[in-house]
Amino acid sequence: MKERFIKDIRNDKYIEGSFMIMKKLAREGKTIVAIIGDKTGDIKAYIPENEEEIKVGDVIYIKGVNEAGLQVSEYKKETGFDLNDYLPALSKPIDDIMDEIEDISLREFKSVECMALNDYFFKNKSFVDRFVRGIGGLNQHHNYIGGLAEHTLNVMYLTKVMAYRYDCRYKDLAILAAKLHDIGKIEEYSVEGPFSVSMRGEMEGHIVIGVTMIEEAFKKGGNIYSEDFKHRIKGCIVQHHGKEEYGSPKAPNTEEAFIVHYADFVDATFNKIGQVKDTAEPGTWSEYDRRIGTRLYI
Repeated sequence: MKERFIKDIRNDKYIEGSFMIMKKLAREGKTIVAIIGDKTGDIKAYIPENEEEIKVGDVIYIKGVNEAGLQVSEYKKETGFDLNDYLPALSKPIDDIMDEIEDISLREFKSVECMALNDYFFKNKSFVDRFVRGIGGLNQHHNYIGGLAEHTLNVMYLTKVMAYRYDCRYKDLAILAAKLHDIGKIEEYSVEGPFSVSMRGEMEGHIVIGVTMIEEAFKKGGNIYSEDFKHRIKGCIVQHHGKEEYGSPKAPNTEEAFIVHYADFVDATFNKIGQVKDTAEPGTWSEYDRRIGTRLYI
């Protein structure tokens, strides 16, 4: 069982423990420069080569001195480790998140079309198993196991509030689109090791993947879905990034697409603000953050 984590030893002079190779940065002579870490953070390490070749995703037990980065004196590969010790994860129970998602779904999805499309995905155990382990992104927002579900719940909630407040004509469709807007991320990202973008993610991205998944569901549903419903749902998925410079193939052009876009933007922004808040003391300025485009006064 892993006992020492990055957050506990970051300021220690001598460091000993098990950490995952998150990224290999360079080779300097016979020294490998890498980022190693666990679910609580990471540190730059200088690792001397030995007979055991190390690669990204390996867990190694190291001894070293923390001077201008971690200077590793010796290491050996670990086996039989718990992957959950090395990947950041949602701080609250994922079951609570999924229960809230289900509660909103049961209350809001009344039409045959909405219930059928929802059930196609969320009555599928294989899909749900991947969804609950999904991440919101590598660095952008909700970048931890369970982050995809947490983000989805928040976007559904905000969409529901705006749909009712502004009397959206297609309230249930908007809320369902919010639930499905990022489903392509289960294929875009690999989470069975250091988080990375899959080959399909690199080639297509989660918006294209998500629309493909929705189209597959429509084919299985036959005559359940009207053409208007299909156009509106796919429009929300395609347009949820809002602007072309943000990676959106099309800017929003329906009421429900605008709502889903703004709900997505607000939650992503405030999740990032929450992460920035954790890096500085109250009454001080944070470092500049590219995602929110400013330093933040805490």
